Amino acid sequence: METKTPITVEATINEPVEKVWQYWAAPEHITKWTFASSDWHAPYAENDLQTGGKFKTRMEAKDGSFGFDFEGTYSEVKTHELIAYGLEDGRQVKITFEEVDGKTKLTETFDPENQNPLEMQKSGWQSILDNFKKYTEEN
Repeated sequence: METKTPITVEATINEPVEKVWQYWAAPEHITKWTFASSDWHAPYAENDLQTGGKFKTRMEAKDGSFGFDFEGTYSEVKTHELIAYGLEDGRQVKITFEEVDGKTKLTETFDPENQNPLEMQKSGWQSILDNFKKYTEEN
């Protein structure tokens, strides 16, 4: 299996890290932002945010034409600082939370998959992160 360079996306959310962490972790919030475009939604989410805990989010096209479960297991969780997890296919993801002057810089680094072009993967994950920023700042 060829090793690809991890991809990084980031956003600065104009909210304190406690709120950003809560909105990232709570299923009732996850279902409101975990999609890359407005023709998709996340009808279901479960999240056991602790080392060894599992998560699953259902992502679907609103017209019902396509959907999948995004799921994995947390390998490391440090409250308000770090979330690391492995996806079902073995790829690794790391998210850091850094509070600066009342804002939170969120940096997400993930191993790319082999099906889609790297730019497409980066823009998809960035869109979801942008969605998270917008939802968190507006609620």
